[in-house]
Amino acid sequence: MAGRRSRLPELETAPKSIPLIETATLLSLVAAVVAVCLFAWIAQSVSRQQATNFDLSVRTHIHQYASPRMTKAMVAVSFLGEEGLAFSCIVAFAAFTKLRWRRATLWLVIAIAGALILNFTLKYAFHRLRPTPFFEPPLSDYSFPSGHALFSFCLYGVIAGLWADRVRSLAARITIWGAAALIVGVVGLSRIYLGVHYPSDVIAGYLAATIWVCTLIAMDRIRTRRKTARHRAGLSARSG
Repeated sequence: MAGRRSRLPELETAPKSIPLIETATLLSLVAAVVAVCLFAWIAQSVSRQQATNFDLSVRTHIHQYASPRMTKAMVAVSFLGEEGLAFSCIVAFAAFTKLRWRRATLWLVIAIAGALILNFTLKYAFHRLRPTPFFEPPLSDYSFPSGHALFSFCLYGVIAGLWADRVRSLAARITIWGAAALIVGVVGLSRIYLGVHYPSDVIAGYLAATIWVCTLIAMDRIRTRRKTARHRAGLSARSG
């Protein structure tokens, strides 16, 4: 059992570097603040109808590449941000539980729960109507921000982060992050291609997810910093 745990470490028990923790906290907070500013700017543009030309231009440009084969592919990709996302969440939760990655399991639950609250709150706050779809029946819920973009960023991004932090190979980490970025990117693109979201909806979904995930990272690093400081203080007291 000890050998198994050494191959699949739980980060909560791993040694921490305080300077590294402080740097990660600062970068997370900066990213969250930048994302808040950009989200506020886009939200204001949407509320004042200033994003109309941008949305129309991007939608028209992407729709030029429409074809039956592309449409089937985009429907399949969009699945990864809905039913496929729920399946991925269940699989990840089961895997983290089996591997006894308690911190990772808690991270996953909090990230998704927060994304749910954030998505419904923002949609009903802005009440933006959906665009006319290109290939699907009209949807009845609100458009801003894109739930597919928000949830895919939160889920696949968090899974990638939790997984990459537990592997030593740089190539493996790059592969994990690259796969997650590709999935998140094409999910957002599929929603624009299918015509069920405006481009500004998708961008806002990514930004809302960035705010939430970066806030979680910063809070987690602050907690880890305090725990590490208390642990080192205890060691110093015992040695003294």
